[in-house]
Amino acid sequence: MLRRTALKCAIAAIAAGAISATLVVRAAQPQPLAVAAASDLQSVLPTIVAQFEKDTGQKVSVTFGSSGNFMTQIEHGAPFDVFLSADIDYPRRLEQAGLVEAGSVSMYATGRIVLWSRNDSKVDVSRGLAVVTDPQVRRIAVANPAHAPYGRAAVAALRHDHLYDEVRSKLVLGENISQAAQFAQSGNAEVGILALSLALSPTLKSAGRYFEIPASSYPPIEQAGAVVSASRQTALAHRFLAALKAPSAERTLGAFGFSVPTAAR
Repeated sequence: MLRRTALKCAIAAIAAGAISATLVVRAAQPQPLAVAAASDLQSVLPTIVAQFEKDTGQKVSVTFGSSGNFMTQIEHGAPFDVFLSADIDYPRRLEQAGLVEAGSVSMYATGRIVLWSRNDSKVDVSRGLAVVTDPQVRRIAVANPAHAPYGRAAVAALRHDHLYDEVRSKLVLGENISQAAQFAQSGNAEVGILALSLALSPTLKSAGRYFEIPASSYPPIEQAGAVVSASRQTALAHRFLAALKAPSAERTLGAFGFSVPTAAR
């Protein structure tokens, strides 16, 4: 009886030790750096992330969405380490609220917008933004201006050209600029006012054509990143923001139509 009891205790001790060792190993494994990124970065950021992971040996997990929604999520405690916004105003507001580290807000690029249509469309986007008034254009895909900077830029450009009141009923709102691009690409909208970075992505570049809307038609789309105050990986988060200004990252951003801040060169 005593031998059986001793054997059971030994087995239990070994099992407990194995569980403890597993927990120690799991605890030792660092969590991926969690990045909340504006949807216009979907084509460009994976290349930059891959280089960062190679250089640091650290994993990065990226979630794409609308900048305004991410700001709200961070205000409610979303566990992000880095916020890459398509509008510098959002991280600045979070900085004022103490939700991103003071002094960490850093501009990494300026975006541009285009008028895009499918290759099989009869809409001639080379005519410029005025083509949206044509009867054959029944739907215009844009990002929701309530929380998407590219949506606000689209509305501003339409207002600048005195077209907004005439076509506002045609607007189809995507949750973010990526969803607006999906509406246009699928044919659910005859045209889309999209980020140039998405128009230059392999999928949209082969599927359609675009007209670049003059930058003078809308306020600059100044994009900035920041380190979230609640992050437990602040040193790595700062290193990631710095990586956005590396020459290789600048070249990648430029290849997808972004302008890089002069101070970052």
